Amino acid sequence: MAYFLGIDAGGSHCRSRLIDAQGKIVGTGTTGPANARVGMATLRATLGEAIDQAVRAAGLDATALAGTRAGMGIAGISRPGIIDQLAELDFGFASVRYETDAVIANLGAHRGADGAILIIGTGSIAQIQHEGRNFAIGGYGFPISDEGSGAALGLSAMRHALRALDGRTKPTPLSSAVTARFGHETARAVAWMDQASPRDYASFAPLVMDYAEANDEIARSIVEDAAQHIERFIETIFDRGAPRCALAGGLARRMRSWLRARTVDRLCSPLGDPLDGALYLAGYREAPL
Repeated sequence: MAYFLGIDAGGSHCRSRLIDAQGKIVGTGTTGPANARVGMATLRATLGEAIDQAVRAAGLDATALAGTRAGMGIAGISRPGIIDQLAELDFGFASVRYETDAVIANLGAHRGADGAILIIGTGSIAQIQHEGRNFAIGGYGFPISDEGSGAALGLSAMRHALRALDGRTKPTPLSSAVTARFGHETARAVAWMDQASPRDYASFAPLVMDYAEANDEIARSIVEDAAQHIERFIETIFDRGAPRCALAGGLARRMRSWLRARTVDRLCSPLGDPLDGALYLAGYREAPL
């Protein structure tokens, strides 16, 4: 029996969805971060676990992979050499195609038709498909890029918190909440930053949003700055010819209310999610929505 497997592998988690030839979801899986930065050995192990979870949930064994066509969207694989390394991996599939996580998100959002998506999560990136061209805007990696993202919010919050600790800025409820995680000790905060990943910084994003909505002066300024970056993303998307644009990612819903009404009016709702796009990439042309 033929199956299709979709994988959405990003900076925060890796999800899998297995469907049969009729489009029925028979198994799913969720594991940890699975982008190109974690190293090929770790990436292979994480992808393998997500695949195994979906297969086990479906009540199948590894022999089912021989009849499975897979599509995987993986963050960071546009870096030189990554696709070649992935091509050397053998998961036992009948076929497998790889793209970035932004590409599958866009495929899912518009059922493979022309359009764009702006992903606002741990990082940020826009992906556009228009008249035979498929290209990204932004998404170069934290901290040089990822404007308006959860990681960017967290970085700004840490900067403000440290400045408040040493007296350069006025403390606010946000800065106190951030420094409380480190016992209000600068040395502990700096030690944390020495090892912190984009996902670690993004863990502060809900806190920033909460305090911004509670009218904390600094939190509001951080979120308003992020909203300006998102507005510019959207303007550029339409300037580059995209006929429609959808938002996606863990921060999309909360950031939407900080955008101007005229910007929100230009946005459309996604028709599907990244895993639908991964299944489309795998060859399933009617993703289950």
